[in-house]
Amino acid sequence: MAERIPEEIINEIRKSVDIVDIISEYVQLKKQGRNYFGICPFHSENTPSFSVSPEKQIFHCFGCHAGGNVFSFLMDIEGISFQEAAIRLAEKANIPLELKTTSSHMRLPTETEKMMRAHELLRQFYHHILVNTNKGQEALEYLQKRNFTREIIDYFQIGYCLDEWDTSLKFLKAKGFDEDILEKAGLIIRGEKNNTYFDRFRGRIIFPISDYKGNTVAFSGRVLGNGQPKYLNSPETPIFQKSQTLFNFHNARVAIRKKQSVVLFEGFADCIAAFSAGIENGIGTMGTALTEEHIHLIKRNTDQVILCFDADMAGQNATLKAGEMLSNAGCVVRVAIIPDGKDPDEYIIKNGAELFKNVVIGGSIPFMSFKMRFFRIGKNLDNEGDRLAYIEKVLEEISKLDNAVERDIYLRQLAEEFSLSLDALKQQQRKIFYSIRRETTKDNAVKQQKLSLIKQDKKLPPAYYNAERLLIAHMLRNASFAMKVQDALKQVPFHIDEHQAIVTYLYAFYEDGNAPDLSNFLNFIQDQHLKNIVAEIGMMTISEEISDKEFKDYIKQISNYHYKLKIEEKIEEGKKAEREKDFIKAAEILKEIIALKKSL
Repeated sequence: MAERIPEEIINEIRKSVDIVDIISEYVQLKKQGRNYFGICPFHSENTPSFSVSPEKQIFHCFGCHAGGNVFSFLMDIEGISFQEAAIRLAEKANIPLELKTTSSHMRLPTETEKMMRAHELLRQFYHHILVNTNKGQEALEYLQKRNFTREIIDYFQIGYCLDEWDTSLKFLKAKGFDEDILEKAGLIIRGEKNNTYFDRFRGRIIFPISDYKGNTVAFSGRVLGNGQPKYLNSPETPIFQKSQTLFNFHNARVAIRKKQSVVLFEGFADCIAAFSAGIENGIGTMGTALTEEHIHLIKRNTDQVILCFDADMAGQNATLKAGEMLSNAGCVVRVAIIPDGKDPDEYIIKNGAELFKNVVIGGSIPFMSFKMRFFRIGKNLDNEGDRLAYIEKVLEEISKLDNAVERDIYLRQLAEEFSLSLDALKQQQRKIFYSIRRETTKDNAVKQQKLSLIKQDKKLPPAYYNAERLLIAHMLRNASFAMKVQDALKQVPFHIDEHQAIVTYLYAFYEDGNAPDLSNFLNFIQDQHLKNIVAEIGMMTISEEISDKEFKDYIKQISNYHYKLKIEEKIEEGKKAEREKDFIKAAEILKEIIALKKSL
């Protein structure tokens, strides 16, 4: 464990990095006014509610209420400690850290860390066998015949697992791993007899699979030759879930941000082939349909998606489904059309990289145009019934488009293709449009009714609650104002426990000689729940100065509630005294109640 980083170095790191730059590596941010907004990386959402303040150097999500500074963001997004976050930020800021580690306090790695470490070691081992040993020569020659250059092999860290029973097992056992953890990680398989184990991927070319952070979490092994199955994949494990993994995402993220678009393939083979053709912003699903988790990951980085799936019927169906999901999530979707029923890999081999890059990807069509093509499949448009069904379906899809200009373009295409009256088509489209809108309005009315019932259950926050939050917002900006509040409320606490805890931290923060600095104060607080609340309050829009009238009103709201609680307490004590026939005590309590009421 590394020694503690001095406070002055922490402050230097904090001042040397910009939270917007750091968060932009994970979230696509767009400037709106003084702040930046994006899709929250900590919960699923379609509308951006994640806000970053460059001025205050904090972030806050108005949806899930996550909040903090640059340190806490890295800790949450990467699942690391404060110390590890500080070290990473110091590297980015080129601040040297000379930290000594003490072996007596070394933390033992978790099961997840062991699994990742095992995968990382095997990735290096398999790659070494392929490119540096005679035993990998046959696999290397096979790849070279398939147009895999050394650059591609190194970029994707492709490797080879020897066709032996337990080479990988022996290698990892020598590194200190036991069979149980390796079996749970999906790297070895338990035999039926004698409790023996053998390598899962023996005799296969290995394609490493990484999570969005770049950690190797799984492998896909292609048989060398004609064996079955052609591809053997890692099973789902605690570190690998297909529904959350997109192949090459960690490598492609910079290109995705730069081009402000992503090309989505059905698998890693097409993704690798496309990369060799110059498509650097390509990613692939892992043999599974597109999921909400995939879309959330994509939308954090771009909302422009080009789908490039196989041209067969299964690929076209997958394109339609994925396109609908992405469109509903607010993405702008285009579709790359591959001719002759080929997949991207086949097309590149036959026609070359330039045609694929410029004609297939460069010539991608809007999703609506793809749907018009798709709905033709299986229909004989010379047949009146099929033609009418097709036109009705296309009109329904056109009616779902938000943009009036887009609707007009596709209506004109339809009119021209079938020699129909544009006015008649528009009239029919409007009928469908209003029919859809009526259904949507009805659904929205039901939703609004439910929301209204929920809101009725939730009472508006009391005046003292708002007063406490507004006071804290000003206290975070001004140390002398915080002391003024402390003096004014000597006998009265903040009523919300979290608010009281925050101001207690804040008084201590200022007493230590710290100047008002929201990001620094967040480091001072230990409790994550309190950090979230501080970030939320820190994002509040307040006036630069607070008038005496406002100040007195806030203090009055908090004090009055305190006295009301005291009065209620005394009334109950008085009733109890009367029940016990202790009339002298009841009279004394009544005097106290009168005095408290005068204080209001």
